[in-house]
Amino acid sequence: MMANPLDSLNQPTQNGSKLQPCKNESKTNLIINYLPQTMTQEEIRSLFSSVGEVESCKLIRDKVTVFPDHILNGQSLGYAFVNYHRAEDAEKAVNTLNGLRLQNKIIKVSYARPSSDAIKGANLYVSGLPKHMTQQELEKLFGPYGTIISSRILHENMNVGQLMQVAPEDHSIQGPSRGVAFIRYDQRCEAEAAIRELNGTIPPGGTTPMTVKCANNPSNQNKVLAPLTAYLAPTSTRRIITPAGGSGWCIFVYNIGADTEESVLWQLFGPFGAVQSVKIIRDPSTNKCKGYGFVTMTNYDEAVVAIQSLNGYSLNGQVLQVSFKTNKSKS
Repeated sequence: MMANPLDSLNQPTQNGSKLQPCKNESKTNLIINYLPQTMTQEEIRSLFSSVGEVESCKLIRDKVTVFPDHILNGQSLGYAFVNYHRAEDAEKAVNTLNGLRLQNKIIKVSYARPSSDAIKGANLYVSGLPKHMTQQELEKLFGPYGTIISSRILHENMNVGQLMQVAPEDHSIQGPSRGVAFIRYDQRCEAEAAIRELNGTIPPGGTTPMTVKCANNPSNQNKVLAPLTAYLAPTSTRRIITPAGGSGWCIFVYNIGADTEESVLWQLFGPFGAVQSVKIIRDPSTNKCKGYGFVTMTNYDEAVVAIQSLNGYSLNGQVLQVSFKTNKSKS
């Protein structure tokens, strides 16, 4: 569903100009997600060295505590970066180690995204869209400007009564469109190109110009959280949200099935970024899920996109409610 920009880079855009590709990404640097908490950096290096010569290996941990006599490393955040000397070895590692089961986890091995400076500002806020525009049409409009990581058209919330009247197998449950969407590109330069070309233009099927701008300013996140979550969270849970313990963003996942395992949430949220932890809330007497859980992600922008993409998603016939954990969320 995601658009491939390669076929359209040399084609004239809506404003008549031609797009230029962003700088090439490194083909030797990999990110490994879903690592077991007990796995050490040396063990990771050893595993990936079996494929080819590793230049560097870095297991990402929580904040380091420094004592007078020693340094205490924080808990593993479950992901690491491995950089090879040769691109061929990195490609081989992706092909052979992605999906490998380690202890109780199935690891994900993929190419690391560009540096943080290159991906900041890659998330766009779009308003003024025709109410009848579909997600496919949205991606067709924005696809020529870069690789779309995620897209979501915001819809009015449906209440529980409305949801219960819809067949469980219906994956298209949603209220009317708000004419607002979020588009996340792989790199900031792609988002900038989309703003330059599309902001102020009239979209296909529309009658008024649309607004295309950065969804948030990473250096000023706290001021953005409240208005952004107004779109993402149900009215009954709109409250001030804060980072989970100062080291991650806690997401509340509601309406999951009684037999849901932690691995399901790892797999569900993992494609959107680094997941620190997953917690299913269980009934002590039956050990069955009580219908909700929590997912903590390291990066705010990635947590926002995960919420945008998964709120309203149908999992095993149940429509998920996904939002940042607030002071009214169950704990």
